[in-house]
Amino acid sequence: MRAVVARSAGGPEVLRLEHVPRPSPGLTEILVRVHAAGVNPTDWKGRAEGTHGGGPVILGYDVAGVVEEVGFGVTWLRVGDEVLGMPKFPVLPGAYAEYVVAPSRQFVRKPEALSFEQAAGLPLAALTAWQGLVETGGLRSGQRVLVHAAAGGVGHLAVQLAKSFGAYVVGTASAAKHEFVRSLGADEVIDYRTEDFADVLRTRPVDLVFDPIAGDTGRRSLDVLLDGGSYVSILPVDEATAQEGRRRGIRAEFTLVEPDRLALTAITDLVARGKLRVELDAVFPLADAAEAHRRGETNQATGKIVLTVAPDSPTMER
Repeated sequence: MRAVVARSAGGPEVLRLEHVPRPSPGLTEILVRVHAAGVNPTDWKGRAEGTHGGGPVILGYDVAGVVEEVGFGVTWLRVGDEVLGMPKFPVLPGAYAEYVVAPSRQFVRKPEALSFEQAAGLPLAALTAWQGLVETGGLRSGQRVLVHAAAGGVGHLAVQLAKSFGAYVVGTASAAKHEFVRSLGADEVIDYRTEDFADVLRTRPVDLVFDPIAGDTGRRSLDVLLDGGSYVSILPVDEATAQEGRRRGIRAEFTLVEPDRLALTAITDLVARGKLRVELDAVFPLADAAEAHRRGETNQATGKIVLTVAPDSPTMER
């Protein structure tokens, strides 16, 4: 099969399209013919820093495709089923490839409303938002929620999830993306380039902050939180922020996404009911994975970046 392989740490240029052995499913596993793979910050950061080992590695966690083969013991999926998932995280399943093998119960069926490209943009980002907002942050109806980087891959899904729970949502984004963030359901949008969100919200504090940025943004986010509120970051929380949170009874937590079939089922149900959509910033053929990473590293993406991977896809041809 064809796969994008990184044989060393480095810039996007280390990503090369190669032929590698096709995997076979073991007990309770499925072989998925990949139609599309999501591109996430953990991909380009891991590539640059070599955190997945010295290589060679096949990057990519988000998988959307069709079940090609089922291993012994798999009963709930059949050959031909359309599925999506973020299997094995933080171990790499190797989604930048024509085929992936992973445990069957770390996938869910793809909603008909989603294209494979949209489906590939959903698992990691949506699970990050769900586990951060709902399970760690304790999201409830009627709360005021601040979502930083509200137009990004995770942020645009977090806005929609918070609205689906009946929250009042404030997002931060550049002025050019305000209309998009409002289209997701945000009640207010703050231009982080010209306004200080802490000044804007100081007299109108929120119950919950969801933060994909951390650092100084995290420390200043406590200024707009009610005592007893929740600050949830998808990056490690520094000790100063954690200490200030404890002093005020604020739960300041770092959450790392995990595979979760039940949560992913709840997420795809929201998609099926028209409560959640995936915005695609750019779609690249598998052979152009390096360009996809370059796009991601600009931090200017609106929504998700995706690779098309299916073996019979004309975009695979060079």
